[in-house]
Amino acid sequence: MAARRRGQAIHGWLILDKPLGMSSSQAVGAVRRLLDAAKAGHGGTLDPLATGVLPIALGEATKTVSWAMAGRKVYRFTLRWGEARDTDDAAGRVTASSAERPSTAAIAAALPGFIGTIRQRPPAFSALKIAGERAYDLARSGAAVDLAPRPVDILELRLLRQPDPDHAELEAMVGKGTYIRAIGRDLGEALGTLAHVSALRRLRVGPFRAEDAISLDNLASLGHSAAASGHILPVETALDDIPALALTEDEAGRLRCGQAVTPLRPSDRARIDQLGDGATVRATTGGKLVAVAQTVAGGIKPVRVLNL
Repeated sequence: MAARRRGQAIHGWLILDKPLGMSSSQAVGAVRRLLDAAKAGHGGTLDPLATGVLPIALGEATKTVSWAMAGRKVYRFTLRWGEARDTDDAAGRVTASSAERPSTAAIAAALPGFIGTIRQRPPAFSALKIAGERAYDLARSGAAVDLAPRPVDILELRLLRQPDPDHAELEAMVGKGTYIRAIGRDLGEALGTLAHVSALRRLRVGPFRAEDAISLDNLASLGHSAAASGHILPVETALDDIPALALTEDEAGRLRCGQAVTPLRPSDRARIDQLGDGATVRATTGGKLVAVAQTVAGGIKPVRVLNL
């Protein structure tokens, strides 16, 4: 029997404009098939009811996913006042209702209380684990799910417009681990009513922006052609905020073998000293990314080695 073909070794990032109704895993699978890529993953889950920026990591870029997910995210979303749902979004069943509708002035006055580092209780329908099981699996089975509040960062939260008494459109810039559904739920409670997210679109994940994203339909029209590669960004795009450190070929070779390296150039050692122990750096040689590394004792040790 002939060996199954695994696909092409494609390395880099593709910014997908995820369509409504598709899970992030389904989107990754679709991109992988369209590009005939051997390996793919995503940098930050989007629920099926959400659209927008879903960074797709291809090949060696999958080793940088954790850094992509750590970047700030921007969302535009619509709240439906007067209804609580078990999922905190439009996919769930209605669990309670309220006749109260907040005014535009009341919404604007409540928003500052949600900005900064706050404690947020994640939705019961989330991918967080409780005793090894996903919270959403427990919630679907009817089990009581009680997730402890945890600190999250909300850098910006602003009201865009209130098209009618039942709805408000907002935009938020948040840090890792923040749930927009929880913001909507808690904002409703703060305003003396109930609320859930009825529409959600992600506009940005770190350096990945909606204006640079491509739809699945457009990607399908390009197929495996060379034109598709024009939408694939370098692996290091996810590491733009991390300082780079250029190594000699010999130093890079030792780093690839998992060894710690103390750079020969005094200027490089001085830079490492300036960063201090525990800093993350991009190690390169000849302009090519070699590894994500960590500074330690005047040198660097590899965290993730990339084979590019």
